[in-house]
Amino acid sequence: MSITIENILLTGSVLLIISIIAGKTSYRFGVPTLILFLAIGMLAGSEGPGGIKFDNAKIAQFIGIVSLNFILFSGGLDTSYKVIKPVLWQGLALSTAGVLITALSVGAFIHLVFGFSLIEGFLIGSIISSTDAAAVFSILRSKNIALKNNLRPLLELESGSNDPMAFFLTIAFTGLISEPDAKIFDIFPVFLLQIAVGTGLGFLSGFAGKHIINRINLGFEGLYPVLVIGWMFFTFSLTDFLYGNGFLAIYIAAVYLGNHDLIHKRAIIKAFDGFAWLVQIILFLTLGLLVFPSEIIPVIGIGLLIAAFLIFIARPLSVFLSLVFFKLKTKNKLFISWVGLRGAVPIVFATYPMIAGVENSQMIFNIVFFISVSSVLIQGTSLGFVSRFLKVCMPQKAKQKSPIERLLDEDSKSEILEIAVNENSPHIGKRIVELNFPETAIIAMIHRGEKFVIPKGNTIIKEGDIFVILSENRENLDMISECLNSDINIPV
Repeated sequence: MSITIENILLTGSVLLIISIIAGKTSYRFGVPTLILFLAIGMLAGSEGPGGIKFDNAKIAQFIGIVSLNFILFSGGLDTSYKVIKPVLWQGLALSTAGVLITALSVGAFIHLVFGFSLIEGFLIGSIISSTDAAAVFSILRSKNIALKNNLRPLLELESGSNDPMAFFLTIAFTGLISEPDAKIFDIFPVFLLQIAVGTGLGFLSGFAGKHIINRINLGFEGLYPVLVIGWMFFTFSLTDFLYGNGFLAIYIAAVYLGNHDLIHKRAIIKAFDGFAWLVQIILFLTLGLLVFPSEIIPVIGIGLLIAAFLIFIARPLSVFLSLVFFKLKTKNKLFISWVGLRGAVPIVFATYPMIAGVENSQMIFNIVFFISVSSVLIQGTSLGFVSRFLKVCMPQKAKQKSPIERLLDEDSKSEILEIAVNENSPHIGKRIVELNFPETAIIAMIHRGEKFVIPKGNTIIKEGDIFVILSENRENLDMISECLNSDINIPV
């Protein structure tokens, strides 16, 4: 079946609905949704019952780039600097040195065992050097696994920040193959330029974006997520135009925005969470359509050996070497090694050699596809068992109580209080987003006259307002009172 204007919406909507239902069902069996989405795409493809003919690598790559923008930006918005601060340097070590060690070790193995040129081996190693946290945490949630010792934020930080390094290495080695006269040492100045420009524009975009979002009055809450989407694509494309790493820039910008006060921040985060799920499904379906199962069969042997080397040697080697200067227990490093799932990102990166016309690029794509699927199946389905075997997850009875349970606990240090805004407050007439409110407390609602107001970033503060506040601890009361320039009037 050919894709036409007449049937694309019908076909797309049917595939989308099937994917969501299948993904929900897969949670029960601990199978990552990635596998289901890819399988549905393959079944709908030219060699499956669906018969949809799709072999355009450029379109697949474009969909991949757009999808990665949303996925990385959404992940950045949800990243709390307070949570990742204790593991910041470990995460950066994994996402830089860890990626490089993985790429080089896998590349050397492929060169020595299968006869690929060394640069071709490094190219394949670079493509599969980044991890996919989406599959990991879907299983952790479905199995209700709570990890100890800051393992979860460390894995989140690594997965959110390692794609830029893998992308750079992929582009660099693709260029080295396409231009035989180029030298490998030529990539180092380019790498430094990409990192410097990407990091600088990322912070600049986050800073400027915060002020633009908070100061512009769009009139409708639904327009703010649209504004942020535009800002996200602008950041990525401008950074890329200036020879920086666009993926790094949007991730840093998103982390900056997610850790500062924004108007309609909750609506923006929820919208991007939905967008991220949507583009993930579309991306996986597209990559499934792009694959021809008959071409995967001849590379199964090569793919299995590379996958085994990646899982059992290259990934642990990269983890232990990149974390050698940090005090982490061996069992924690072993678990981090096992969570090195490959997902859709390597498959997207595998389209770059195809578009560049690299020799054996179709074979490389098929090998990468098989390795990604094998990694998810082998590591993804066994995460629960491995976490229990290594004793890095908390037992069921030891898991934390819900926030409400902790708040109502007699021994809890949390505090509910009311603060009235007096007539001398300098904040009267200002918006809540301008308060610089402590991160350890939230304004749950505002008692204004005869009614209660649900506070938003652009809510105007009025004289006589009574703020109902939830604070993490009693030590913050003076800080909150000083912020509002008011005395604490009514403890609840």
